[in-house]
Formats: sequence, structure tokens, C-alpha cells
Amino acid sequence: METSIPLSVEADQRRLYSIAFALSIFTIVYNIGEGLVSTYFGYEDETLALFGFGVDSFIEALSGFGIAHMIIRIRQNQNTVRDDFERTALKVTGYSFYLLVAGLLISAIINIITNHQPETTFWGIVISIVSIAVMYALMYGKLHVGRRLNSQPIIADAGCTRVCIYMSLVLLASSGVYELFHVPHVDTVATFGLAYFSFKEGKECFEKAANENACCDDCSPHS
Repeated sequence: METSIPLSVEADQRRLYSIAFALSIFTIVYNIGEGLVSTYFGYEDETLALFGFGVDSFIEALSGFGIAHMIIRIRQNQNTVRDDFERTALKVTGYSFYLLVAGLLISAIINIITNHQPETTFWGIVISIVSIAVMYALMYGKLHVGRRLNSQPIIADAGCTRVCIYMSLVLLASSGVYELFHVPHVDTVATFGLAYFSFKEGKECFEKAANENACCDDCSPHS
């Protein structure tokens, strides 16, 4: 005799997957907006950390398309493995992160050699505070939905959102210190910090692409 899932449970699962998909779409839209604002003010105020943070936001948006596709796939069948679209998205995102790392490191070294300092880091403070608040809410929402669905991929995505919070904290610390005390090269130090996190994210993208199991715990919130 076959056992069927109660209609109330099935309806609840559909609702939770819809929420997970909505969170992934919001993440994409927010990261695009954050990237536009951050790169604009980073360029205008000549702060490399803020500009690099903005470029990272665009890459996070690119990664978000793969996450949205993943949610659609596991909603249809939780036992499927990564498909070609997801693997390609992960590899493109990984290469993008590595290119960002190279650009950040080269620019940071040039800033040190030329003794270049930002005009102001005020907008770095504002943008990082907003980002921390938004990303924390997203992380909480993804964790809640992932645990309700017992979905390791969604929980792992929440862990990746936590990394975005770490990067925002780096930007906030450097922007605050420079704006208040004008400590030389603190913007450059933050750039090295962003490069470190970007390298880790790029590495994780390639590890995920090589692992067909959708339920891997990369980017675990406990890592």
C-alpha cells in the first residue's frame, strides 16, 4: 500500500519553496542594486574597497541565478543532481571571483605604491550598514525555510549569505576607521580582506561544480 503525503503538508511545502524562490529573486535584485550604487560611489570617492565590494555584488547576483534554478529543480525533485546549467553558472561565477581577486590585488598594490587615499568613505559606511541588515534578514529567512524543508542546499545558501555579511563588516570597519581617523591605507587593507573572501567564494564555486550531489554542505553556516 502506497503512502501519500497529506495535502496540508504538500501545500506547506509548496508555500515554503515559493518563499525560498522569492528570497533568491530578491537576493539577485538587491545585489544588482547594491552593485550599481557601490561601484558608482566607489569610483566617485576613489575608495577601492567600496568599488570592489560593488563588483562582488554583481558576481553574487550572477551566482543567484544558479541558486534560483536550483530551487526550481529541487522543488520538482529533491533527489536530482546538479544539471549543466548549475555547473556552468558555478564555473562562470568562480572565474569571475578569481578575476575580481586579481583586480583587487593589483589595484591595492598600485594604491600602496602611489600612496593613494580615498576622498571619503562615508558611503561605504552607509552601504555596508544597509547590506548587513538586509543580508542578515535574508540569511535568517533562508535558514528558517531550509530547516522547515530539511533542505541542505537552501541551508548551504544561507551560509553563503553569511559570507556576504563578513564582507560587509570588513567594509564597515575600514570605512568607519578612515572616515573618523583618516588612517592611511586602511582602505587598501580592507581590499585585501575582500580579496581573501572572494578567493574563498571562487574556490567553493568550483568545488560545488565538481560535486554533482545537490545536498553538499559547502558554505555551511557553521563553517
